[in-house]
Amino acid sequence: MTASKRILILGAAGRIGRTAAEAFRDAGWEVASLVRGTSAERIASGTQVVEVDARDTESVAEAAQGMDVILHALNPPYTEWPILVPQLAEAAIAAARASGATLVLPGNVYNYGTDMPPVIDESTPMHPTSRKGALRVALESRLRDAHIRCIVLRAGDFYGAGEEGAGSWFDRVIIRYVEQGRLTYPGPLNVVHAWAYLPDLAFTLVRLVEARAQFGEFETFGFPGHAVTGAEMARAIEQALHRRLKISGMPWPFLRMLGLVVPTFRELAEMAYLWQVPHRIDGRKLEAAIGTVPHTPFETAIMDTLDGFGLLKKR
Repeated sequence: MTASKRILILGAAGRIGRTAAEAFRDAGWEVASLVRGTSAERIASGTQVVEVDARDTESVAEAAQGMDVILHALNPPYTEWPILVPQLAEAAIAAARASGATLVLPGNVYNYGTDMPPVIDESTPMHPTSRKGALRVALESRLRDAHIRCIVLRAGDFYGAGEEGAGSWFDRVIIRYVEQGRLTYPGPLNVVHAWAYLPDLAFTLVRLVEARAQFGEFETFGFPGHAVTGAEMARAIEQALHRRLKISGMPWPFLRMLGLVVPTFRELAEMAYLWQVPHRIDGRKLEAAIGTVPHTPFETAIMDTLDGFGLLKKR
């Protein structure tokens, strides 16, 4: 275990960054929240505001001085990934080198393409079949080749932690029209999909970081989270709301057609396979490293998430 507890969070106004900031703060860490502009209003209370443009490599490196850990929680809009994912990675790497801090990256399953197996672990070959998947593989390869201390915690689609920060598939798609009595599910209801409840993911990040002295230079871990079918997701939402809901599918052909002229729809349609190919994440390596993995019961996590959006009060 390491004694020093100072962390810089890049993207602290986003939902992952803010939730992680709260978890590290509550665990006794000194937390510096790096943001820019009006997003400073959304950072976790009790953390230090650092107003810096994350694309400014020199300024980010300066902000990282004295830090023990840097959390790279920046997630730009899909349409800006080709430019910003590599650029933001270089700033994070420079900061880790300048400070000697361990760099932590919340990973995802985009690295795996349409041939991904039902169970993903740290040895699963990465064969991306999307542009964003290729960018994520390149990002992790760059971090490995940078020869800095780095931890990647791979998780499924996130949900939870209320309305602050950028949205997710859960709130932007699945429950978007729940007040009108309708759910929109992006894939077949019998296909298993990997999800990560943000409070659990954040507590896991704290535990991993506090055990970092035992890891190699570059380590990846899988976060098991909740692997559930669309039917199980819909049932948990209905039970929390105490009402039946009409379930509709995602109009993928229409989105692909619109994607010819609207880049955002093109980028969304590229990820359709993740809802059609069953997958879950194996967490045995993570459990061996930190012990019991934080895991809120699925029904409780759904209820807390809906409550965070104020939906339980409106039922």
